[in-house]
Amino acid sequence: MKAIRKRCTETGTLLILDEIQCGMGRTGTFFAFEQFGIVPDILTLAKALGGGLPIGTFISSKEIMACLTHDPMLGHITTFGGNPVCCAAALATIQEIEEQKLLDDVEEKGRLFEQLLQHPKIKELRRIGLMFALDFESAETVNRIVANAKEMGVICYWFLSHPYSFRIAPPLIITKKQIEESCDIILRAIDNA
Repeated sequence: MKAIRKRCTETGTLLILDEIQCGMGRTGTFFAFEQFGIVPDILTLAKALGGGLPIGTFISSKEIMACLTHDPMLGHITTFGGNPVCCAAALATIQEIEEQKLLDDVEEKGRLFEQLLQHPKIKELRRIGLMFALDFESAETVNRIVANAKEMGVICYWFLSHPYSFRIAPPLIITKKQIEESCDIILRAIDNA
């Protein structure tokens, strides 16, 4: 990430980071880019920002935003921009994350998942905060695990870009008991795949 930031700066290329899934504390810091000691030129957020209500953001400097105002006219518009109810929900979401100190135990919860998700069929487990990718031998195995877990009550998703892996992205408020229960189900889903 630092090399990408450096190269973008050297070439005058804007570094745009999409944190629609990894932002809002999912990695253990409010924004995922903080994990790497860089700052993007443009940042996008959505989903978790609205606390369940639809909202999307395009965050940048005043200088960059000014480039999108006149040439072309309305060069940047948004479907949900400025909706007062959604904006209030976003503010409340940010306040709740801060007041409840939800980022304080993301890493501890992530480590617990990592400790519990041990299985010989798992080729690799990659994690940052509460974002996980589990690699397996084949896409067919992953599809069976995802289907098995869903039948048992845990939703996992496969990656379109990497069919040999599935992802786990639990909420920041997940409890230790829920982590233990979900890992038990995932392990059984792997056994039955």
